[in-house]
Amino acid sequence: MESQLPPLITPDLAMALLEWQAELGATEAIGDGPINRYELPQEPRKAAAAPTADGPAGAIDPRTNPAATPQPAPMRAQPGPDAVAKAKQAAAAAQDLAQLRAALDGFNECALKRGARSLVFADGVPGAPVMIIGEAPGREEDRAGLPFVGPAGQLLDRMLAAIDLSRQPGPGQSPVYITNVLPWRPPQNRDPNPNEIAMMVPFLQRHIELAAPKLLVVMGNISAQAMLGQTGITRLRGTWASAMGLPCLPMFHPAYLLRQPAAKRQAWADLLALKAQLTNAP
Repeated sequence: MESQLPPLITPDLAMALLEWQAELGATEAIGDGPINRYELPQEPRKAAAAPTADGPAGAIDPRTNPAATPQPAPMRAQPGPDAVAKAKQAAAAAQDLAQLRAALDGFNECALKRGARSLVFADGVPGAPVMIIGEAPGREEDRAGLPFVGPAGQLLDRMLAAIDLSRQPGPGQSPVYITNVLPWRPPQNRDPNPNEIAMMVPFLQRHIELAAPKLLVVMGNISAQAMLGQTGITRLRGTWASAMGLPCLPMFHPAYLLRQPAAKRQAWADLLALKAQLTNAP
């Protein structure tokens, strides 16, 4: 009698693996179904060459085989020619943060708005000396309508508390103000494309003007691209720059630190640099 082997994946093991992925910062599956990444691609079948009246052997007549006609490469959807101009006009008209939020809520040029559940505007204390700029909302932020509330946000709160900062300050803590480059969640948490960033930068710049911080902290590549015109956060982090006439410190995004815990040592050095700058600020 043949013995039955136990299943390779038991329910308990599957749950443990799922919890491990969640601890690493995974929030959802990107695809709708499993993908066998070890499967070799199949070679396309080649049509047999045969002479024709319209050309040499092996030639395919596009009149009888439209699929053989070269097709132009699909183009990425572009914003309207005046989308950025409309964003600048709407942002400039806002005289306070409430009006800026309303202007964003009424801005329909960005397709991300149609796929998002919530407008994620800001959190913390307006007028705080430190303004933190993240990249874009994730699933938890889209649900709550607030930036940095998922696992990365929880890590950010602990990082800030380590240098006596908080979005909801208690005794002995100083306030911070938090926003993102994009107020709407990109599908499947993908990176925003340059067109989406360009549309949102006028709102972000007006946001900084109205919040009036003393310094900025940009977290991640998307934020560095929007505020500094540069990417490569591993190279940029920890070095003070200038944006909107304010001191600006690029840092690793907390989501990256969840995936790469070894980088927390560098993040701690950046936090100490931020604390020193605040201490020495006039």
